[in-house]
Amino acid sequence: MAPMLILASQSPRRRELLERAGIPFKVIVADVPEELAPRESADDYVRRLAQSKASAVPGELVLGADTVVVVDDQVLEKPADVEDARRMLQMLSGRWHRVLTGVCLKHGAQFELDVCETIVHFSALTEVEIANYVATGEPMGKAGAYAIQGAASKFIPRIEGDYCNVVGLPIALVYTLLKRAGVVAA
Repeated sequence: MAPMLILASQSPRRRELLERAGIPFKVIVADVPEELAPRESADDYVRRLAQSKASAVPGELVLGADTVVVVDDQVLEKPADVEDARRMLQMLSGRWHRVLTGVCLKHGAQFELDVCETIVHFSALTEVEIANYVATGEPMGKAGAYAIQGAASKFIPRIEGDYCNVVGLPIALVYTLLKRAGVVAA
């Protein structure tokens, strides 16, 4: 019998995505500081954090993940406050940006590590639209200060890649890693 998957994340969105995909799991939150190292690329950053989260939690089968938004090579994580959310949304307005999620599956002593990238286009936003969206509180706690599955959906006319990745966990990639580890039947 395969071990129970442990999700090393407190993200309710990741939990919901795994539940919808029918992947059984339990949650043990990893306490890992999320700080970009000097000159660290966004890809390396999400890989490092995903592996650190998977490593920080005891268990035979642990899933770690981290998602960031990247615009002009600048990593946008969760906004620190309302002004930071406003700043991020102004940066995204009328532009394409990348959403990266590092995913690490620890299976025994082995690690399967990958990054999923989705390209997202934001419509041009007015200051009123930004203020109204920030006032909903939805941008807080979200990488890049938006939730594609929420009220921000009306600002996103096009994406290229995995929608679930933008929500916070590329389920198809997770399933592939579980198959590679021999945890699910192919």
